[in-house]
Amino acid sequence: MNDYKDWEKKVEENNKRNEKFIKEFENWLKDKGLAKKTIRKHVNNASLYIDDYLNYYDAETMEEGINSVNGFLAGWFIEKCLWSSRTSLKETAASIKKFYECMSEKEYVKKEDYKNLCREIKDNMEEYLEQMDAYDDGTYYD
Repeated sequence: MNDYKDWEKKVEENNKRNEKFIKEFENWLKDKGLAKKTIRKHVNNASLYIDDYLNYYDAETMEEGINSVNGFLAGWFIEKCLWSSRTSLKETAASIKKFYECMSEKEYVKKEDYKNLCREIKDNMEEYLEQMDAYDDGTYYD
């Protein structure tokens, strides 16, 4: 039971910290002149990643999460998000890249880690889309 309480405490701490990061991201997007609807989409997608996915298993911090995007886009997003589609997967990947671009500019994460994240998403996007297609046609678990 202690492990669960420790996890709960870490999730609570992460969510509290994440509020600040999401607010900074939202302001960063506003400063870029994006439309309100676009900002809302990016903020919601980034929040899904850092508040839901990163806290789902081990309660990772936003900083640790820069190295966890592959598991999210290749599986969790496809399996857990009922609205997932090829388009929403690409949009969510773009939002995560924008979020971590902001975090790297604000020096919460290293620029090199941000570049690695972008490279990982670019190099694996075709695989993510194939996973999405397999899930849609029922061959995902074969």
